[in-house]
Amino acid sequence: MALAIIFAVLAAAGNALGTVLQRRAVLNVPDARAQGLLLVRDLLRNPAWLTGILGVVFAALFQALALRSGSLATVQPIFVLELPLALLIGSAVFRIRMSRRAWAGVACIFVGLAVGLFAAAPSGGRSQVPGMWWIPALAVVGTVATALVLTGLRRPHGPTRAACLAAAAAVGNALTAALVKSAMDVMSHEGATGFFLAWQTYAFAVAGSSSILLLGYAMQGGPLIASQPALTLGDAAVGFCLGGTLYAEAPRLGLWLVPALLGAALVFYGVFALSRTRCLARCTAAGTDGEAGSPRREGRATAAM
Repeated sequence: MALAIIFAVLAAAGNALGTVLQRRAVLNVPDARAQGLLLVRDLLRNPAWLTGILGVVFAALFQALALRSGSLATVQPIFVLELPLALLIGSAVFRIRMSRRAWAGVACIFVGLAVGLFAAAPSGGRSQVPGMWWIPALAVVGTVATALVLTGLRRPHGPTRAACLAAAAAVGNALTAALVKSAMDVMSHEGATGFFLAWQTYAFAVAGSSSILLLGYAMQGGPLIASQPALTLGDAAVGFCLGGTLYAEAPRLGLWLVPALLGAALVFYGVFALSRTRCLARCTAAGTDGEAGSPRREGRATAAM
């Protein structure tokens, strides 16, 4: 399990690094070229962009390795570290001074996650989900995600729209992780041939791609303070639930619930506190006018891609 935690932390760091470097690359594109094929060509020539893509690729590999050797209920919550890691990396890349409130949020997330996972310590479970169990799971997850998407799209630009779409992306991320774990188990028993013949492989590719698309709409649909907590906390919560229902991973109960809930509360507080800081917005949302870049340019770049 220790190896799975290490891989999960590396995956979260890879995603955070990729996010920061790709956004920095977008900011270096002149306004006159920040659209269409010119943007794509410039980004492909930008070392920061290519390094960011490499970080995302390694993050996916580390996540697969973590899920192969660890439980879903343990691995997926660790991805809340992507938020404080993106802030720490972004503050160094963009030379942004972190406020005391930002440091407090980072500390709460790290401490809360450590306490929560140590207390909950999900154990047991199975390496593969019985085939028929996927049918109700996919039906429930699909229904919830669809309802969130429809609700978000019907709302005007603002917090509700952003939160609903980000929550839908979080559900998709958690489902993707559950499918990746299943596909990795198939590969461990049947090799690469079994992996590419397994339906889970193509299902997680579809779910993951849909989540990326939804996240883009969420970021454009409203403020970061609405989308980031829904994405970060939703991914961890749904992943923990899928680990318990699909893979029969059970947390410790009894008095262990007290520190587990305390740890979860610290994580919740830290995520919401960081989402309200200007530091995070400037590190992960292209900064503000007159600084690293402008939200307007970011929007054009996102739409072009």
